[in-house]
Order: sequence, then structure tokens, then C-alpha cells
Amino acid sequence: MKRRGGFTLVEILVALAIVAIALAAGMRALAQATDTASALKARTLALWVAQNRLAAAQIASPWPAPGNYSGAAQQAGAQFVWQANVTTTPNSAFRKFEITVAEPHSPDYTLARLVGFLGNPAPHR
Repeated sequence: MKRRGGFTLVEILVALAIVAIALAAGMRALAQATDTASALKARTLALWVAQNRLAAAQIASPWPAPGNYSGAAQQAGAQFVWQANVTTTPNSAFRKFEITVAEPHSPDYTLARLVGFLGNPAPHR
């Protein structure tokens, strides 16, 4: 008996299984890349919120008193919550300003943390 050209049913099923596995792996890699891009965007926006809070504290009058502060902010349409801890330093002309930023639905997961030092804006004599 002479065999005709072409593939058997088993060969076609094996080829389809290999293609399905490859496509599933590709889709998973694409989904992970999308998640990574979204997380990077959220962290970047959160850092901008922290930098804005530090800048606002630098120009604030009167000088921020030591203590804990919190609030909400919006950056590029995204909502964030922030907490700031102002503490004294060994040099009385400076204060340590530590800011953490998170999303409102998961405030315990810090997206950005920024530490800065504020100089006393009072004129030096």
C-alpha cells in the first residue's frame, strides 16, 4: 500500500497543542508587561504627589510643626492618599519631612516614599 502525502490526525493534534502552548505563554508575557507598565505609572504618579507635598511644605508659612499630617491628592486623574511625618533634627534650623503615598483602596501598600529636609524660612540675623 502506497502512503499519500499529508499529515495524520495525530500529527495535526500535536502541532495544534504546541501552537496553543506557545500562544498561552505569549499572552501571559503580554499581560505581565501590561501589569508592570500600570504599576510603574502608579509609582511615578505617587512620587510626583510626594514631591508636590514636599514643595508645598517648603513654601508653607508658618513652618510646619512636628507631627503627623495626612490628606488626599489627585495626579493625572488618579487618586492617592498621603501621610507626612515631620520631626525635629539635631540642628534646630531644619526639620525632617517624611512622606508616604498610597492608593486609597490599599493605604497600607506604599507606592512612594520621600524624605526631605526643610530649612527654617525665618530670616537669619
